[in-house]
Amino acid sequence: QAVRSGKALYAGLSNYDGPTLEKACAILTERHVPFVLNQNRYSIFDRTIEKNGLKETANRLGKGIIAFSPLAQGLLTDRYLHGIPEDSRFLKESTLTEEKLEQIRALNAIAAARGQTLAEMALAWILKDGQVTSVLIGASRPEQILDDLKALDNTAFTPDELRAIDAASGF
Repeated sequence: QAVRSGKALYAGLSNYDGPTLEKACAILTERHVPFVLNQNRYSIFDRTIEKNGLKETANRLGKGIIAFSPLAQGLLTDRYLHGIPEDSRFLKESTLTEEKLEQIRALNAIAAARGQTLAEMALAWILKDGQVTSVLIGASRPEQILDDLKALDNTAFTPDELRAIDAASGF
């Protein structure tokens, strides 16, 4: 109704897996509703869209994916390398285990070897294969936007880097 009334140009979906996206796309096409984008959580730590068929299905259907929480609520930044800062708004002590800290530090070392910050590498990793259309960065300060844009300077990864990222993140 929103598209037909002119209040929206396109329909977007959120948190659909591959098979559900395929069904929804067929329904939207049948009803002549332009659909372009599916929004899902995706990061080095959350790879659900790789396992549930969304990346493959969206690519096959020519539909976009926009990733939210690409920095895993800040875990994939240098902010939590030494524990939870006092001004943290999201994380609880139970979220940041010693194992998770080790993973973050290992990923940070990989990023440093690539000449990137952890956040830059985490964003570049999402964009590496061209199957994710865009990333919602959730910047809280203007300078974070400029920092995050640096991820676009190097989105290519060697097979060794990808293996190291998988190993460091537990995949």
